[in-house]
Amino acid sequence: MSQQKIITIDNLSLQEFDSEADLIPLLTPEDEEEMNNEELPSELLILPLRNTVLFPGVVIPITAGRDKSIKLINDANASDKIIGVVSQKNEEDEDPTENDINKVGTVARILRVLKMPDGNITVILQGKKRFEIDKVTSTEPYMKASIKEVKEERPTKKDKEFSAIIESVRDLAIQIITESPNIPTEATFAIKNIESNSFLVNFVSSNMNLTVTEKQDLLEINKLKERALATLKFMNLEFQKLELKNDIQSKVRFDLDQQQREYFLHQQMKTIQEELGGVSQEEEIEEFRTKSKTKIWDEKTQKHFDKELSKMQRSNPQSPDFGIQRNYLELFLDLPWGKYSKDKFDLKKAEKILDRDHFGLEDVKKRMIEHLAVLKLRNDMKSPILCLTGPPGVGKTSIGKSIAEALGREYVRVSLGGLRDEAEIRGHRKTYIGAMPGRILQSLKKAGTSNPVFVLDEIDKLSTSNQGDPSSALLEVLDPEQNSEFYDNFLEMGYDLSKVMFIATSNNMATIQPALKDRMEIIKMSGYTIEEKVEIAKQHLFPKQLAVHGLTSKHLVIGKKQLEKIVEGYTRESGVRGLENKIAQVIRNAAKCVAMEEDYNIKVTDEDIVKILGVPRLERDKSENNDVAGVVTGLAWTSVGGDILFIESLISPGKGTMTITGNLGTVMKESATIALEYIKANAELLGLNSEMLAKYNIHLHVPEGATPKDGPSAGIAMLTSLVSVFTQKKIKKSLAMTGEITLRGKVLPVGGIKEKILAAKRANIKEIILCHENKSDIDEIKAEYLTGLTFHYVKEMHEVLAIAITKDKVKNAKTL
Repeated sequence: MSQQKIITIDNLSLQEFDSEADLIPLLTPEDEEEMNNEELPSELLILPLRNTVLFPGVVIPITAGRDKSIKLINDANASDKIIGVVSQKNEEDEDPTENDINKVGTVARILRVLKMPDGNITVILQGKKRFEIDKVTSTEPYMKASIKEVKEERPTKKDKEFSAIIESVRDLAIQIITESPNIPTEATFAIKNIESNSFLVNFVSSNMNLTVTEKQDLLEINKLKERALATLKFMNLEFQKLELKNDIQSKVRFDLDQQQREYFLHQQMKTIQEELGGVSQEEEIEEFRTKSKTKIWDEKTQKHFDKELSKMQRSNPQSPDFGIQRNYLELFLDLPWGKYSKDKFDLKKAEKILDRDHFGLEDVKKRMIEHLAVLKLRNDMKSPILCLTGPPGVGKTSIGKSIAEALGREYVRVSLGGLRDEAEIRGHRKTYIGAMPGRILQSLKKAGTSNPVFVLDEIDKLSTSNQGDPSSALLEVLDPEQNSEFYDNFLEMGYDLSKVMFIATSNNMATIQPALKDRMEIIKMSGYTIEEKVEIAKQHLFPKQLAVHGLTSKHLVIGKKQLEKIVEGYTRESGVRGLENKIAQVIRNAAKCVAMEEDYNIKVTDEDIVKILGVPRLERDKSENNDVAGVVTGLAWTSVGGDILFIESLISPGKGTMTITGNLGTVMKESATIALEYIKANAELLGLNSEMLAKYNIHLHVPEGATPKDGPSAGIAMLTSLVSVFTQKKIKKSLAMTGEITLRGKVLPVGGIKEKILAAKRANIKEIILCHENKSDIDEIKAEYLTGLTFHYVKEMHEVLAIAITKDKVKNAKTL
């Protein structure tokens, strides 16, 4: 039963409106009889009620706020105080018409009208008799209608069944009041003191927790017995609900311990946060559900999301699992499912961008354009994974950035250097505390599209540990046949990586495991020449550093000659990072002078460079003269580019032993042993006395002993050095050589030819001996870098000796 309707007798009084008013007595059978005998007027003012139904005999307070209602009440109160009250079919209607109200209503008498401070009025009404609207005669300024009385069929006094129903209604009403904690027990006094049967039914019906429609249905029942029975059914239903509610409460009622106390405080804190502008759990879940409707998901993904959202909805917001589940769903919504940027396959524009950002690197740029051309023709991103390998500082990472700009794609980069946990790639299972997705999915979330250009930087620096092998986890990522369903442990389902353009970078391919190397197409990037470095410094590094230091070309100018001096005298590297640092040092000096208003040379001179950077420590290597037997110029490859090295041999009386020095590796020592054994085996062909070889000890040395050296490419240089020292003949002037030797007398090809040729040119070498198979490497080098060089391509060792050893004896030749 409704708390606000059947609380106390005050409900039937005017005490809450006027403290000095008398109580309105309960309706007696005599009052009811007198009320029923009253004649109804033929026309009534009709007052529509939004959310209540007035029953005959019942007193209710209502608040009128609509202008029409206020005027109607004022006019009626000033005349006969009689109005017709009907309920609206839809309580949202502000100005109900004839079709918006119920036909059956109750004639009411205005007992009291009170004006409220907000302009509304509260009116106390008492129901009298039921009526039915015959016809609406007027709607302005308020509704008027002609009416007819609705007769009520009452059972006889001898009807025992009706008496039993009435008693049941009375008893059940008292039980409901007793069981309900919200209704004061004093309300039973009102029930017990109602003598009229019809008023009891109307009074209980008016005060029950029923909808307006259900109450209207009760009001429209003409037979009092049927109305009493229908009221009893509703009361039974309400009583059963009340009993069930009380039963549940008694089962779960227990003393609050510390845990419940904390939970209660948390709930209070949550309510306070919501009041201060926080988001409740329901609002958060609804927000997730709204966001999911904008996602491009297949049925399987949508079903999985709905399942996980339901799990969050069932979780306690105070449990740790709730936060994990929220993080999971946030990632799920933030990932760019099915979102792809449109590719711009304008290859000419791509060429311009690559040329703008990178000077030189012609082979690499050509290969990248070919790669994009194939993608354009196939219109399919299932392409080989490119791996750019080369020394540090040559522009491997920035190539990926330029490709992303050319394609109009997002650019993301993940540095794999030192990564040793497999979970960094695949993510952690979300059951762990602090679980996160892998770097692959995190980067895609950051990119906002599912087809960015993805640079895997330093892929050769991956390491292994007891947390797994990250390079093995990359096998699935970098396989175009598998990565359409890449499984991340945190996401717990496949994600499509097939449209991602992966570009890996490395310095050394030897450390990459074979299975991973097999999935990538290797593109080698060699170091820059001096000429290329000067151009890069002029076009890119110098303008960039000027801007970084707040200067312009009006403050400082560096010529090509001075840039070349910096390159040759102060840097030894394949890339240009060290060069950029030296240029920045020169610019900082100018910036200091500008800030302190000191005089300085705007056009940098050689003297300025020495003053700022110090004395050059890395002047270009020069070839030795050929006045001493056994000194041969070899060519070597290092991680910072090509270099020349000298092979020195010396003989002294002894027993034919050989000593090798110069911090040489195993392979290089083996090359020296092979060279000596070849000379011993072919002494007669070389014009040497085999007995003489047994009388002299040999010492072979490679200068710069602090630098480790290894590799087979110094083999022919060692052979030439030993033959020269035994014959005491001169080596051809301005000659250098590189190649591997075998015991059979073959000359084998070696690598790093471009770098070695550039080193030879820096050292003023004029002629170079190479294996004939290295001719293809020479053909790939630009002709401008080969100017002034003569190449001798050989197959056998005797060809090397014929070219390198002259017929002239050296000065102060030893007599052997």
